[in-house]
Amino acid sequence: MAVRLGNPYRALEKSIGYRFRRRRWLEAALTHRSYRSENPSVEVDNQRLEFLGDAVLGFLTAAYLHEHFQECREGDLTAFRSRTNSGRAFAEIAGAIDLGAYMRMGRGEEKCGGRRRESTLADAFEAVVGAVYCDGGVSGAQRVFKRLLMPLLVALDGDVWVDNPKGKLQEVSQRRWRSAPQYKVVRRDGPPHASIFTVEAIVGGRVRGTGKGPSKQDAESDAALAALRRIGGDSRSRPRSG
Repeated sequence: MAVRLGNPYRALEKSIGYRFRRRRWLEAALTHRSYRSENPSVEVDNQRLEFLGDAVLGFLTAAYLHEHFQECREGDLTAFRSRTNSGRAFAEIAGAIDLGAYMRMGRGEEKCGGRRRESTLADAFEAVVGAVYCDGGVSGAQRVFKRLLMPLLVALDGDVWVDNPKGKLQEVSQRRWRSAPQYKVVRRDGPPHASIFTVEAIVGGRVRGTGKGPSKQDAESDAALAALRRIGGDSRSRPRSG
C-alpha cells in the first residue's frame, strides 16, 4: 500500500461514506490475522469485527427487505438476503472501493495474492462495517449500508430464485405435489477428468426436465431449469416490491 500523508484512510472513508472518530476501529478492521501473526506487538486482527459486521449487515438487510417487499413470504425474503449478503457480493463491494490496498497483512499472505482474494476482501468488508458500528452505532452503519449495499437491493429483479433453480423447483414441487423433487443421473460421458453428466428431474412422480453439466450439481441445476420451464414454475410466486 502506498504511503499516505495525514489521514491514510481519508479516501477510504470518503468511499464508504463514514468518517471515523476513533481510527483504531478502522485499523483493526483492516488488520488480517497473518499480519498479527508476523507482528507480536499487534494485539488485534479483524476476525471479531468480521463476526459483528456480518450480523449488522444481516439485520440492516432484513429490515430493508421487510419494509420494501411487503408481499413477500419469509422464504422469498431469505433468498433475497442470501443473494445480497454473500461473500461474492461483499467482495465485489470491497473491490470497488479498493479495500485490499488498505489492508495490513503478512508478507506470505500478500505474496499469495491475499489483497485480491475474494474471501479475504469479503471478510474485510464485514469487519469494516463492524468497526463502523463500534465507532458510530446503528446510525453510522446505516450510512455505509445505504451507500454501498442498498444499490444491490434496489436492483433486485423480483425473481428471488434466479441463482437457485433447484430451490425454486423445491418450492413449486412442495406447493403443487407436496413432495420434494428427485434427481437421477442417467448418463455420464467422457473421461473421469472431463465428464459430462446427464440428469433427470423427477417431480410429482414424472420426469419434468433433463439437464447436462460438467458436474452432477450443474446438471441438476440445468434439469431444474428445464423442469421449471415445462411446468410453468417461473411464472408463479414472483414477489413484488412495495
